[in-house]
Amino acid sequence: MTHFAKLDENNTVIFVVTGRKDSDGKEGEITARTGKVWKQTSYNTRGGIHYNPETGEPSEDQSKAFRKNYAGIGYTYDPELDAFIPPKPYDSWVLNEETCWWEAPIPYPENSEGIGYEWNESNQSWDEVPTS
Repeated sequence: MTHFAKLDENNTVIFVVTGRKDSDGKEGEITARTGKVWKQTSYNTRGGIHYNPETGEPSEDQSKAFRKNYAGIGYTYDPELDAFIPPKPYDSWVLNEETCWWEAPIPYPENSEGIGYEWNESNQSWDEVPTS
C-alpha cells in the first residue's frame, strides 16, 4: 500500500489516505487531478529510519525511508527538508533536522526502574513521575 497526505495552504497535513500499491510515486498526478496538494508518506518511517513492519527492526533497505516521518494530521510538510514534522510540543524544544523530531533543550534522564519523567516547560527540566 502507498500512503498520501493531503496538505492545506500552510503545508499542514489535514488528511492521510491509503492508495493502491501501484500508486507509488504518483503524488504529482494526484495533485494535478484533484487540484489539492498531496505528498507521499512512508507508513514505516520514523525519525528518518525505515522499520521492517514484521520485526520492528530497522530495514536492511533504507532507501524506503521516506520524508523522515509518517505523516499525521497536524504535521507540517517542510519542502526544504522534504520531511513531515510533528507539531512542536513545547516552545523551548528544537528541531533535529536529521530525524525531524523535536528535542528538549536537555536530554531525557537515564531511566531508573519505576520512575518516568515529564517535561516541565516553566522550569526547563524533566520532573520525576512515578509509574505503576
